[in-house]
Amino acid sequence: MNSFSAAERAAIYRCIAERRDVRRNFLPRPVEDGMLRRVLEAGHAAPSVGFLQPWNFIVIRKEETKAALHGAFSRANAEAAAMFEGERADLYRSLKLEGLREAPVLLCVTCERGRAGPVVLGRTHQNEMDLYSTVCAVENIWLAARAEGLGVGWVSIIAPDDVRAILAIPEAIVPVALLCIGHVSHFETTPELEQVGWRQRLKLDDLIFEERFGHRSGGDEG
Repeated sequence: MNSFSAAERAAIYRCIAERRDVRRNFLPRPVEDGMLRRVLEAGHAAPSVGFLQPWNFIVIRKEETKAALHGAFSRANAEAAAMFEGERADLYRSLKLEGLREAPVLLCVTCERGRAGPVVLGRTHQNEMDLYSTVCAVENIWLAARAEGLGVGWVSIIAPDDVRAILAIPEAIVPVALLCIGHVSHFETTPELEQVGWRQRLKLDDLIFEERFGHRSGGDEG
């Protein structure tokens, strides 16, 4: 049995627990090529349905590209802010929700849905599994980056069509994640949205059911 040592297991769980969605505190220090390569290799090692490996990785460093993406974010963020009311709207507008101009590197992770043809093992009944596989690659990147001391922030408040146009992504390819990546001054001990009171972490025990949805041990029906 090829098991991990106690120290190795502790490192993995620590990395998971200390991963943060980073939107600020980026340093101007460049991300070393070897470090970025290791992070991308972690993404490429992600599980994928039918061994499809549907991802592509677009590395972005040019300021003019970052500025275009920031403009698209700003438009979407204004639209999103208008969806909230009262104190919630005020709190939303106070949040920093991206690091597109500050991060040394941006990374767009895409899903090439037609990579293996019209019929793919594992997608015959759940066609979206290639998208889920791509998200697994994003998580691998996030954890590998944290282990390297790099902060990562996922910018989701942006229209996919804007991302596609700015990065010349073909229509058939789906932009799944736009990530800000870079060295940071520090990592927060708790998620920022938890700190400001937007949401609190849910209790794990409230989310675990047995045998069927809503059924908990001891006969407690949630």
